[in-house]
Amino acid sequence: MLISFYAAPRITPRFYPVVLRNLLVWRKLAVPSVVGNIAEPLITLVAFGYGLGSMIGRIDGLPYVTYLASGSIAVSGTLAATFEALYSAFSRMQVQKTWESIMNAPIALDDIVFAEMLWAAFKSLFSVAAIMVVIYVLNISRAPTMLLALPLLGVVGVTFASIALVFNALAKGYDFFTYYFTLVLTPMTFLSGVYFPIAQMPDWLQAVAQVLPLTAAVEIVRPLIIGEWPAHWLRPLAVLAAYAFGGYYLALVLTRRRFFK
Repeated sequence: MLISFYAAPRITPRFYPVVLRNLLVWRKLAVPSVVGNIAEPLITLVAFGYGLGSMIGRIDGLPYVTYLASGSIAVSGTLAATFEALYSAFSRMQVQKTWESIMNAPIALDDIVFAEMLWAAFKSLFSVAAIMVVIYVLNISRAPTMLLALPLLGVVGVTFASIALVFNALAKGYDFFTYYFTLVLTPMTFLSGVYFPIAQMPDWLQAVAQVLPLTAAVEIVRPLIIGEWPAHWLRPLAVLAAYAFGGYYLALVLTRRRFFK
């Protein structure tokens, strides 16, 4: 059994019914769920973008509200995927015992973890799409390239869902997630170029910021939101892919140990 903990993922098409099951359940609470996920980024966008932005002026040639909006949309996808892969997934795994019930059917744990990761990423797209509508309505940006950012934001959702599932596998209760938000996600938000350019920070902090997944997300999404093409897209995609694959594999190993140890 020890060897099987670290075996390569064994994913089959049986993950699809799990994704569909989550979608059908979520559909009953779709509107409040989306509103809850976009509330914080939207409040930040309005309060800081228009309030603080009137005093800051322009950053990197952009009005501050545009600079902030093009970074906040990545944060919105990050938070939506994270909340789903933490609180909702933990509820299904630990509280409701839904995962155990599903495994009574011919569906393996590997398929369930993969389905939870995909579902969290897919759900995050609803939040980022809502933020895009707000950006368009407020005339912050109406660039056609905004639509090209959607699949990339799906990749961002996969990345942060994979990371969140690691903490889901380790958690004994909901309170454990506070450590992830306080010690990881919140500092990452401030270090990733969402609110101000990374170049404003000390050199050692810039070096840290360059390897953060949210920095990669902002670097590849922001140009598309403002109507430009990313000047450097390969490195950010590689960073996101590395965190996604590494996070998913580690989450799978830890979840196997939790269920079968």
